[in-house]
Amino acid sequence: MKPSYAKLQSKLGPQELEIVLALLRGRTLAGAAERLKVDTSTVFRAIKRVEQDVGELLFDRGRQGYTATELGRVLASHAERIETQLEEAREAAFNQATEPSGLLRITLTDTLLHTVLLPVLAPFTALHPRIELELATTNVLVNLSQREADIAIRVTNDPPEHLVGSRLGTVRSAVYAGKDYLARQPADTPLGAMDWIALDDSLPDHPSQGWRRARFPQVAPRHKVSNLLAVAGAVVGGLGVGVVPLAVIREHPHALMLEGPLPELDIGLWVLAHPDTRYLGRMKAMFDFLRGAVVLPS
Repeated sequence: MKPSYAKLQSKLGPQELEIVLALLRGRTLAGAAERLKVDTSTVFRAIKRVEQDVGELLFDRGRQGYTATELGRVLASHAERIETQLEEAREAAFNQATEPSGLLRITLTDTLLHTVLLPVLAPFTALHPRIELELATTNVLVNLSQREADIAIRVTNDPPEHLVGSRLGTVRSAVYAGKDYLARQPADTPLGAMDWIALDDSLPDHPSQGWRRARFPQVAPRHKVSNLLAVAGAVVGGLGVGVVPLAVIREHPHALMLEGPLPELDIGLWVLAHPDTRYLGRMKAMFDFLRGAVVLPS
């Protein structure tokens, strides 16, 4: 049951810390109020009272919302540890270590969702019927410390030091073309003279972009798309050639590998979490499952 925030005592306790954490995560009064299931005026009054009690500002107010000061971040980190310990206590109390349950929020790219996670996820849901999943796709590594998600699945060779995780394997890439496209080209057409499909300007620093520019500096891509899944779709659809992860195209009958795999584009696939939450029952269940279920083509 949610505590009443209308009559806060003049001391720094769990209720006050929860409000600080909610505002840090929500970034605005409305965002914090939604998390706490109260109105914005209640959050405003509560934060002002806490700041008066401690004698320092906990948030800087600006056009972009509320930004935590150094003290605000310190108090929020204590609130996060309390939150984690409460979750662990609930699991112990209800014996959820043997039957994990609750909401598990996973963030990953659209490409990884459709080519890596969804193909293996059904057995997990059958094995753990009390776990609910929320899958959010984004190219940005969300802030796991602020509980924007519980688990992140990402491709990287340099995972953030403040997170813990497991390497699930290596994502390999190659240059592919659609068989229908190749059938329309003269047999001796060099790779650099073909129609290239590339990621658009929203991902200018993607490794595939650097590789193409170094290998074929004269190439100006004819077609641009927003993600690797779309590159693969355009290749299969016969629009040209492009760099695609093997895990995405998986020996598609209408595509042919022209060059590769390319070792310079090898990149690790990681499942990551905040160290304070890594060993919660539902988190451990997903980590253990993914380590055995994900098999990347080589």
